Amino acid sequence: MEEMMDREPKTGAQTGHQEGLVARTIEQQTAKAPSDWFLLAALGSIVSSAVLMLSDSKENKSKALFVGQWAPTFLILGLYNKMVKLHGSDGT
Repeated sequence: MEEMMDREPKTGAQTGHQEGLVARTIEQQTAKAPSDWFLLAALGSIVSSAVLMLSDSKENKSKALFVGQWAPTFLILGLYNKMVKLHGSDGT
């Protein structure tokens, strides 16, 4: 058992690593946005996709698939936003 514990990756803050100016600026600006915005954007894309899918137009069905794929992206961005708020951009 002890042998297995030695092989597992050790996680923790990296020393000597600094975020670049662009990443830090983006993270500072997005951290100002409430996390609820990302959830609402995801729900909005799901509802919009459903409305487009229920329409009769063939063109709207392809738009519905496109818009529906935004939801996971918004949720992941919200997760990233929450992590930056909790842990900081450098994990400190």
